[in-house]
Amino acid sequence: EVDGVLLLLNTVGGDIEAGLAIAEMVAGMTKPTVTLVLGGGHSIGIPLAVSGQQTFIVPSASMTVHPVRHSGVILGVPQTMRWFEQMQERITGFVASHSGISEKRYTELMMRTGELVMDVGTVLDGRKAVREKLIDELGGLSDALAWLYREIEGK
Repeated sequence: EVDGVLLLLNTVGGDIEAGLAIAEMVAGMTKPTVTLVLGGGHSIGIPLAVSGQQTFIVPSASMTVHPVRHSGVILGVPQTMRWFEQMQERITGFVASHSGISEKRYTELMMRTGELVMDVGTVLDGRKAVREKLIDELGGLSDALAWLYREIEGK
């Protein structure tokens, strides 16, 4: 029997469709869920990080906020661009609805120029991620486990 779930995250990105689906599953759990970002929270790692009922990040971790992109061959047609926009809207909406950041602010961070080499976006360390209300609290493994055990005991 599962009493609660702790997700430890250190992701370098990956399949956005699969990652968003996993984040939706975690967000839909009725058991207490807590996430802890330890290293990098890149790309789809952000929806995964905010999917818990309570979210933590260590001060030295980073979260890279950037738009959806593709490294393979794509068709240069308006429908492809619309697909990218729709995927980005789904991610932005999920992040905003599961954290304290607004869709507008998340999009601003995502579209910022001059910070990432040859890319657009923003890198947030742990403190900045909390200041932006993307993550609830600074903390480590003991903090995440303490929160989880309190929730389990309260149920």
